[in-house]
Amino acid sequence: MTGTDLEELADWQRAVREQFPIITAHPDVTYFDSAATTQKPQAVLDAVQTYLTTANANAGRGGYPWANRTTALVERTRRRVKDFLGDPAPDRSGVHFTGGTTEGLRTIARDWLADLLSDGDEILVPFADHRANLDPWLEVRDLLARQGVTVRVRPLPYQESSGDYDHRALPSAIGPRTRFVAVTHVHHVYGGDMNVHRVREAVGPHVPICLDAAQSVGHLPLSVDHLDVDFVAFSGHKALALPGSGAVWARNSPARGPEFRPGGWQGTPNTVGIAALEAALDWLDTTGPDRIARWTRALTARFTEGLRHLAPYEVLGCRASLAADSPVQRRHDIVTFRHRDIPSDDLGFILYSHGFMVRADNLCQAGTDKRDGSVRVSVHVYNTAGEIDELLGVLAGLT
Repeated sequence: MTGTDLEELADWQRAVREQFPIITAHPDVTYFDSAATTQKPQAVLDAVQTYLTTANANAGRGGYPWANRTTALVERTRRRVKDFLGDPAPDRSGVHFTGGTTEGLRTIARDWLADLLSDGDEILVPFADHRANLDPWLEVRDLLARQGVTVRVRPLPYQESSGDYDHRALPSAIGPRTRFVAVTHVHHVYGGDMNVHRVREAVGPHVPICLDAAQSVGHLPLSVDHLDVDFVAFSGHKALALPGSGAVWARNSPARGPEFRPGGWQGTPNTVGIAALEAALDWLDTTGPDRIARWTRALTARFTEGLRHLAPYEVLGCRASLAADSPVQRRHDIVTFRHRDIPSDDLGFILYSHGFMVRADNLCQAGTDKRDGSVRVSVHVYNTAGEIDELLGVLAGLT
């Protein structure tokens, strides 16, 4: 299927790639770090330029035309986020703009979860995902402890062989005092879809679930209706928009807790980031999240198929899914690996000397340190099969 996808979508992808000026302007290098930040299509760059040269003003703080247009932009983009996420009840839900996923998760923890918890309650959170989806929950525990409230933070169970959540072990991790669950949609190291719908099945219909969607929004279709989560936090810069932008979507279901209302005075929003986010979501919808996902899954399958035949390399995550014809769930955009003899940071420098920009460190994974370094190759719609083959050729020469 993966080879077929590359063939069927080749003409479409060539036209899409031409829409990224930084990619076409630098044919001598290959960008393989889209899990850290994505490049921007011309439509997003144009939207930023248009906003800054025609309507740049503060939102909700003026009655003149530029201010009114900016206020309308903010409200329009809130509706746009809801629509993009497949919100089944947009009149009830809310969208709060943030500086990114980390800020969004911390806002949920501080301004919503802390008030929900009582002495003896438990929360279930990931201890081997991105630190952004662990530290805020530990901070809430510590904050409440200083107030004399004891909350137990329990780890989500993992499958040791794949890095996925262990859905068979989930029921035993859930108790009568479980009040909240934090999960990740796509793992930033292993690239796997963490099957959040199975988490909902395990915890039941009344426990709120918060989704870290940093590696899924802008990379593959996401339906909050299908996943039945209560919060989604994501970053604009990983979804083709600008750095310093992002959003929290809140379902606001009375059966699962109070309405989400960020505390404190809300200052000036990142209006240019919001303009970029609206344009990015429009571009993604027009281009097709399903086709983007098909293309990037095919690229990662092509890469793992080649890498599994190179003995010095260990691919992290599910080993059963490396073959291109594997029936096991494909990786989304991300392949992370180590060389048997070459330290990962050195391998990263070697690859850059050949024109490949990759991530090479511990990838901000909770529970790791510098000794756990690895190399991550992350692709997006602007990458090509030829670039994958060239990378494999270089890696083969280092065996």
